[in-house]
Amino acid sequence: MVSAGGLKPAEARWVRSLEFDHEQIMDLWRFAVTSYLWKAHRDGLLRESSLPEEFNDLIDRQVQRDWNIHITRIMSKMHFLAYAGRYIRRLLISQKRILQVTEQEVVYQIKDTRTKTLLEARSTPAEFIALLSQHILDRYRHSMRYFGLLAPRTKRATSAAVFALLGQQPRPKPPRQRWAASLKKHFGVDPLIDAFGHRMKWVGYRQPVPPRLFCDRQSCL
Repeated sequence: MVSAGGLKPAEARWVRSLEFDHEQIMDLWRFAVTSYLWKAHRDGLLRESSLPEEFNDLIDRQVQRDWNIHITRIMSKMHFLAYAGRYIRRLLISQKRILQVTEQEVVYQIKDTRTKTLLEARSTPAEFIALLSQHILDRYRHSMRYFGLLAPRTKRATSAAVFALLGQQPRPKPPRQRWAASLKKHFGVDPLIDAFGHRMKWVGYRQPVPPRLFCDRQSCL
């Protein structure tokens, strides 16, 4: 993510709209991805069983073709939070697209980017979990990267100047919502209410009890 506007520190001036060169961005992004895959394959970091034959030819074809680069210009804050949140904290598939879940299969909708239509797909529960787990990053891995004025190092040094030029006041960071309040807000269910309608309260930790052994003359359970 990068800011739509820019800052000229020497002139103490705010640039309202930055121009992005789609062709240059496409070249840089294509080179970064294809060179990374080629080096990973050269160093034996990819599983051979999951790779297509003539892997290097596949990379060469990708270098020759144009890649689609989409830069979103106009987006409300609410729409952006819903869009970006799916890649940072939320599940990658919305709940309404999961049509049916049984012990044998999961029926869900996928989007065909060529025809712009929704199609039904079926997978076993294990296959469905495997598809989702590919998008869960390891610890300390970033799901979104920030550039320009939004980069962490730049933000600390220039945020005060940006707010002053825009005539705005930075808002204090909102307190983190408790897990029970978050579930009640988004799902309408209070997890602290038991099956009898009584509110549960914290009592304390209870030490685990070791299992008892019942023995007879031949064996123990």
